[in-house]
Amino acid sequence: MKKYPELQLVSINTDNDHIHIQIEIPPDISVAAAVQQLKSMSSAHLKKKFKFIKTMYLDGGIWSVGYFSSTIGLNEAQIKKYIAWQGQKDMPQVSTLGF
Repeated sequence: MKKYPELQLVSINTDNDHIHIQIEIPPDISVAAAVQQLKSMSSAHLKKKFKFIKTMYLDGGIWSVGYFSSTIGLNEAQIKKYIAWQGQKDMPQVSTLGF
């Protein structure tokens, strides 16, 4: 991300109604601030690229107000695999992550 080079998107994938992002955030930036910037910048970009979005969301926001975050310990490879599997419902998944 050009404006915030200290935020590193490691992996990303979508499902029908949500998005999974593995991101490296330095300790001097809060998770809440990083998520706020991601939502704000992506919303502006999507509205600029797809003009019809402005008419779909009368309140201006295209993202929900919440988010889930978790830290990654020794299972980074499993997290990347989990993210890569998103949207592939017809293929069985075996998760040792508990979700």
